[in-house]
Amino acid sequence: MNKRLHFFETEPIIAAVKTEEQLMRALTSECNIIFFLFGNICNIPKLVESVKERGKHAFVHLDLINGLASKEIAADYIRSFTRADGVLSTKPPILRHAKEIGLITVLRVFVLDSLALDNIEKLRAACNPDLIELVPGLMPKIIRQVHSLHRTPLIAGGLIRDKEDTMSALSAGAISISTSCEEAWQELDAGAPASAKQFLKGRDVRG
Repeated sequence: MNKRLHFFETEPIIAAVKTEEQLMRALTSECNIIFFLFGNICNIPKLVESVKERGKHAFVHLDLINGLASKEIAADYIRSFTRADGVLSTKPPILRHAKEIGLITVLRVFVLDSLALDNIEKLRAACNPDLIELVPGLMPKIIRQVHSLHRTPLIAGGLIRDKEDTMSALSAGAISISTSCEEAWQELDAGAPASAKQFLKGRDVRG
């Protein structure tokens, strides 16, 4: 795996946060990677800093930050004014630029039909992302299919609620799952997905 992504190898659950209150709970959880699905240009630097101060990794969803344009300068803003490790987006041109300026990039793909599934390679080729997040994440057959076709590491996101969902996605080939379901974070706190971390060791996670 790409050395820049090494920390994903032992982090089966990513906390995807939608409010400041949820962020505060994620900061005290065992989740060491946090996806920001909210924020604005005024508060995102401070929010990211709260994650970095805890020794955790922060990723900002550029499409969901109020005040950021859907242009390359959005990535420049995150790079210049925050200590975020990387960014998420559904837009390949923005991700291509983000990667050029040193951010880890996550291409978020909504697989809602066969056309969207067939379009993944076109999107991937347009920006060469470090990771691809497949949404929704409760699609082990689709995860397995995409994993067999591409070298890009996969994250399963959306609708994942418990340990069974987590293990299903990991077994299908995802390196991690992202979820806003705090019950799933709590399972990690309780050590329930320890088997998930064991499962990740030595596995082919691509990259």
